[in-house]
Amino acid sequence: MDNDVSAGSTSTSTLGHLALGLTLLAFGIGHTGVVDGVTAADAVSLALYVGGIALFVAGFLELRAGSGFTGTAFAGLGAFWFTWGTGADAHVSGHAAGLFLLLWALFALSLTLGAAGGGLLAQGMYALLFLALLLLGVGQFAGSGSLVKAGGWLAAVSGLAAWYGATAALANWPTALPGRAAGRGVTATG
Repeated sequence: MDNDVSAGSTSTSTLGHLALGLTLLAFGIGHTGVVDGVTAADAVSLALYVGGIALFVAGFLELRAGSGFTGTAFAGLGAFWFTWGTGADAHVSGHAAGLFLLLWALFALSLTLGAAGGGLLAQGMYALLFLALLLLGVGQFAGSGSLVKAGGWLAAVSGLAAWYGATAALANWPTALPGRAAGRGVTATG
């Protein structure tokens, strides 16, 4: 592998972030109730095939290309979406659903901490996903529609961040906030 080439595949990463973004948007919007007649259950097919299978495969391609973090993130989130999609019709207690979401919130927290060197957009996306799963899980335990709705909004915003990151990679848009050079803007008085 050439030293000038970073590990992982930019096109696979972009495709994975698009799949994650679209799935999170559908899942999140379904939980908010903002679109009349659309629920999270309507996102099952998208979650199963795009978020589950496609993201899982993208994760393995990233791992094969040498990108451990992105591969782990995509394969793990693909497993989450596949499991959620196949179990969405199952009749489980609110506590079982809450525990499922809280366990995956821990995975999202690991991704948030692991993305610390990957830029503010990636870390923010995973942090929003963590908070969304946390609120959705606690909302399931507590039977609180308000917490579930708030979690849905956070999932949708996380999906927008993933979508923007992928679109920015395709369109060469900025993904970092403009910064100042060290010491710039600070003057010494004497």
